[in-house]
Amino acid sequence: MVKKKVEKNKPVVKFPASILKPIADFLKGEAKKLELRKKSLSQADPFNDPDRVIDNASPDTDASEQFGHQTVSALKSQIDRQLIQIRKALTRIKIGKYGICESCGKMIDTDRLMVMPETTLCAECAKKKEE
Repeated sequence: MVKKKVEKNKPVVKFPASILKPIADFLKGEAKKLELRKKSLSQADPFNDPDRVIDNASPDTDASEQFGHQTVSALKSQIDRQLIQIRKALTRIKIGKYGICESCGKMIDTDRLMVMPETTLCAECAKKKEE
C-alpha cells in the first residue's frame, strides 16, 4: 500500500496499481458471468415461454408458472444488486478510493476484500448498517 501526504499529517492510503488491476479484471469477469446468468434466467422464466397459455383453466399450472416467475424475478433482482456493487467497486478502483470504507473513511481489512472484493464498507460499518 502506498501512502501519500495530502493535508497536514493526514495520509491518503491507496493500493498499488499492480494489486488493483487483477482485482478489476476479476470483478469485470464476475460481472460478465452475472449478466450471462441473468440472460439465462430470463429465458427460463415461464412467463416468457411462447407456448404459454394465458387463459389457463388449470389452477395448478397457473400456480406453477407464478412460482417459477417469482423465483426468476427474485434471482434477477439479487443479480442486479450484485452488479451494482461490482460496478461501484470498479468505479472506486478507477477514482482511487478502492479499499477505503465509504462510510467512515478507514481502510477495509484486506481479508474482507479478498472474500468480498466488491465491498465498499468495512466490517464495523457493515455491521452497523445491518442493525
